[in-house]
Amino acid sequence: MKKIIYSLFVCLTLVLSSCSDKTSFDDHKITYYVTFAMSGDQTFLVPVGTSYVDPGVKAMEGPKDVTSTMETTGTVNANQIGLYPVTYSSVNADGYASSSVRTVIVYDPTVTTDISGKYQLAAGSYRLTKSSGAKTAFAGYFVTLDYIAPGIFHVSDFFGGYYEFRAAYGSAYAMAGYIKLNPNNTIGLLSSKVAGWGDSLNSLANATYTPATNKIHWEATYANAYTWFLDLTKQ
Repeated sequence: MKKIIYSLFVCLTLVLSSCSDKTSFDDHKITYYVTFAMSGDQTFLVPVGTSYVDPGVKAMEGPKDVTSTMETTGTVNANQIGLYPVTYSSVNADGYASSSVRTVIVYDPTVTTDISGKYQLAAGSYRLTKSSGAKTAFAGYFVTLDYIAPGIFHVSDFFGGYYEFRAAYGSAYAMAGYIKLNPNNTIGLLSSKVAGWGDSLNSLANATYTPATNKIHWEATYANAYTWFLDLTKQ
């Protein structure tokens, strides 16, 4: 009986001792990442030749307004057609950074032709290996152009499906990007990137749209080693 009482006493002592040990508790702290509330659209359209005035952004760290300490980077040339990222960033009291991006698109309002749609790669298209002069013919794959703004379009793959479908590398190896359609139906490259390799085209040459046939032609050079000569027919 004494042994039982003694055991209970020891156990109770250990429990009380454990509960009174403050070092067994972790201190918890709440940190607020800075959030950004944009005035105006996140994709902001500016007619070429006008001026861009930032609509404004409010930065909040929890309940605290920290707009005055926010940094804004990126410039917009309203006299040149293109896509311009404007980044708003801030670091909170605990050193954690956060940011938000507004894309400003400078466009030509006189361009009314819409070339968006699904295009099929026509026979006669090929990839040229510049070092050897070898031509690799391929056709039948599809390229999609999406309307972004007057004269501005997103291209699903400047390679025409060469790596994504023909080589079966997957969508990360499509060279996506943006083009501008000029009033004379020539096409200019605005940006491009292949996610799988993290780089872009060297150039886009002899790119044109033919309204009478709904066809597009371009010559896309990549890695200074290959050029894709593509003919695309709208479906």
